[in-house]
Formats: sequence, structure tokens, C-alpha cells
Amino acid sequence: MTFVATSRMEWLLQRCHKEAACHSVIRTFLLILCLLLVLSVSLYPGLRSIGVQLHSALTGSYAPGHHSLILINSPNEQAARDIGRAIMERRLAASVNILCRTSTMYYWKDEIQDASEILMLVKTKTSRIQQISDYVRSVHPYANPEVLSFLVEDGSLAYMKWMDEAIPDD
Repeated sequence: MTFVATSRMEWLLQRCHKEAACHSVIRTFLLILCLLLVLSVSLYPGLRSIGVQLHSALTGSYAPGHHSLILINSPNEQAARDIGRAIMERRLAASVNILCRTSTMYYWKDEIQDASEILMLVKTKTSRIQQISDYVRSVHPYANPEVLSFLVEDGSLAYMKWMDEAIPDD
């Protein structure tokens, strides 16, 4: 009877050891999987940029949506120049165009307003839109400034390459 109890005990210990080893392997695998997920999420902007550049180099074409054009209105030329220069100094855009006075009509407080404004065209990477928008809202003289972005679907490859070089990666 002791022999049976001893062999049963050894069998249970072996089984527990195998299960513990199996659980250890599963825990290690899940930990590595979580680390890879965190790493890939944190490196996504850089990896995406590299992927876009590889795509362009290998196919000789442009990957749509990597660059954007932002429209920003301003009440006068000085405010537009100040905002545009600050965007450029922060390396958030490759280029800012400031267009002379435009005639604008809009609703404000349930009335049609007619004004003269300055329009800015900001050429940037799509990944920089939020930074530009946050900055403009923090310094703009209007309570609700116009900050509209449009994805660039196609364009000169040489110009797009220049934009990538002018704007550092995130």
C-alpha cells in the first residue's frame, strides 16, 4: 500500500511540475507578446515613416496621406507672419504660404459677417497636424480659429521627399 501511495504521489508531483512548466512558458510568451505590442505602438510613427519611404523608393510612387495641407485664417498679416514663423521655427512644417487679403463671409452669433482675412497654407506631415492645431489655438487672436487639414493624395515625388527632409520625424 505504501508503494502505491508513493508512486501516486510521484505521479502527482510530476504532473504538477509539467503543468507549472507549461504555465511558465505561457506566461513568458504572453509577456513577450505584450512587450512587442507596447514597443510597436511606441515606435509606430517612426516605423510608419520608414515604411512610407521604403514604399516610395521601391515603387517610385507616393504613399497617399503621409502629407497634409492645413488652411489657417488670420485677421491681419502680422498675426499670420508671427504664427507662420513660429510653426516653422518649431519644425512642424516644410513651408508656410501667406496669401494676401481674402474676402470672407461667415456666420457668427446667427448673423452673416463680412470680413477681410489673411489665409495661410501650411504644408506638413500628417503626423504633425495635432501639434500645429494645438499651437495655433493657443496663440491665435480668434476665439475659434479656422484650422482645416486636407490629406495630400498625390504630388511631385521630389517635393514630397524635400518635405520629409525638412520636417524631422516624430
